[in-house]
Amino acid sequence: MPANLVVGAQWGDEGKAKVIDYLSKDTDIIVRYQGGANAGHTVVVGGKKYIFHLVPSGIIYDNTTCVIGNGVVLDPEYFLKECADLETHGFRVKDKVLISDSCHILLPYHRLIDEAREAGSSPERKIGTTKKGIGMCYADKMLRNGVRAGDLLDKDNLKRKLGHILEVKNQELVKYYDLEPVNLNEMYDFLLDFADKMGKNIVNTVYYLNSELEKGKRVLLEGAQGTGLDIDFGTYPYVTSSNPTTGGALAGSGVSFRYLQDVIGITKAYATRVGEGPFPSEILGEAGDVLRKLGGEYGSTTGRPRRCGWFDVQMIKHAVTVNGINSLVLTKIDVLSHYDSIPVVVGYEYKGKKLDFFPSQGLEDVKPLFAEFKGWKDDISGINSFSKLPTLCQSYIKSLQDLVKTKIGIVSTGPDRDHTIIMD
Repeated sequence: MPANLVVGAQWGDEGKAKVIDYLSKDTDIIVRYQGGANAGHTVVVGGKKYIFHLVPSGIIYDNTTCVIGNGVVLDPEYFLKECADLETHGFRVKDKVLISDSCHILLPYHRLIDEAREAGSSPERKIGTTKKGIGMCYADKMLRNGVRAGDLLDKDNLKRKLGHILEVKNQELVKYYDLEPVNLNEMYDFLLDFADKMGKNIVNTVYYLNSELEKGKRVLLEGAQGTGLDIDFGTYPYVTSSNPTTGGALAGSGVSFRYLQDVIGITKAYATRVGEGPFPSEILGEAGDVLRKLGGEYGSTTGRPRRCGWFDVQMIKHAVTVNGINSLVLTKIDVLSHYDSIPVVVGYEYKGKKLDFFPSQGLEDVKPLFAEFKGWKDDISGINSFSKLPTLCQSYIKSLQDLVKTKIGIVSTGPDRDHTIIMD
């Protein structure tokens, strides 16, 4: 059986969790393959809202097993709190979640360094990080100076390894950031407490996932953020610290590429991004505030207001190329019912020349080229049949599909699981 992938085609917050929830009913195993507790996925079922940060959102189905892959940086405090919150809603989290033994552990000092770096950055160099230590943990991973979940299963070796790590880390904390050094015994006890609570859930998930796929199990890969925030293919340096794209899904889960079948890209019918960085289709001023209020565009993790803009064809075509997307899901189209006319960015000009691609450099200097589409001005919230949509709304969807040259397989008309149109 195949593995399928859900990937964000914009700057995150596209509505991936709803799509993952929708697909999870036909899935055996859901894998989170990158990112950390800086991500927030929101699922609405029967009018009740659930917000996920580290635990895959497919946990709400009884039939699923959830895996936190080796590409994730796992914050024990956030993870245990999230498990406790979900268990109050009746979900058996700890019985159904496996943690990769190669998954890196985010430690309290990562957050402290993140806060110190962002506070000390000049305005033009601020990234807009959530200050949750994600980038600092990934940095230690690449420096080979990190703690992995599997280390927690060998107490003696853990203490020796932690001692070596803190010799280096404490010099950084004290001399560079003017922070207090980390106490070895306190950090060791912190990790042992997590190991006591979750040690039985730490396994070799690469072996587990490929073995289950070989047996015929169905796997769904879910990431955080989106293509525009990819460390390699996004708007660097205003990006996340990992690869939300297809390559990151394979590297962050260990699932063999031969199992990957469908890559499903998620995009809003408009665009948003959080934090700093170029945003060619951004709507400034009061008009941007209107769209933000209509769409409820505030971060589910931080509550930060999202910057809002119009649908950007060039960006989605970039996401299709980088990820190998073979089907798109269009979300939040109901939000656009407010408008008489809907602009869409159909291309860019850079220094007087039309670009045929999404540039790796100079995006802040491109001039967006717009086309206008008539709005439908009818409330379409909750409609779950394409034929019941207003003709102008149907036309808008078909036009986007033609412009990005990729089929739109699903359209979401509201937050609830049932507010979904299957196009095929």
